[in-house]
Amino acid sequence: MSVLFALAAPICTTPTECAGQGVDTFLGTPERIWASVAALVSLAAVVTGWLSLRLARRLRDGGRMLTMAALAGGLIGAVNGAVNLAVADGGLGTGNGVFGSIVALALGLAGAGLAWLALARSRRAELKG
Repeated sequence: MSVLFALAAPICTTPTECAGQGVDTFLGTPERIWASVAALVSLAAVVTGWLSLRLARRLRDGGRMLTMAALAGGLIGAVNGAVNLAVADGGLGTGNGVFGSIVALALGLAGAGLAWLALARSRRAELKG
């Protein structure tokens, strides 16, 4: 199957429509889209948290804006992943975004944890200097 064929396929709105297409699409149901966006927000929080952790001692303000963005993104992604996981009707492969929700929850917590460490590191740097 070519990439253009996959992109040109209509996006289904229910699991039964996805099953009727004959092609297992990744972005099929609204729940999958919700879980995918939550996972991307959580991934951005992990990257931002890692950067803020690396730059916590180097920046003048300890990178507080970067750290707060990572903390907020991680919490938003984790909460959305948890809510989507809680309202899912079935398990993996049902079109409810279960796997994306699990990824969003794990990455969101990791991003928030990295931001928390960066915030603690910047506070220690302020006390020393």
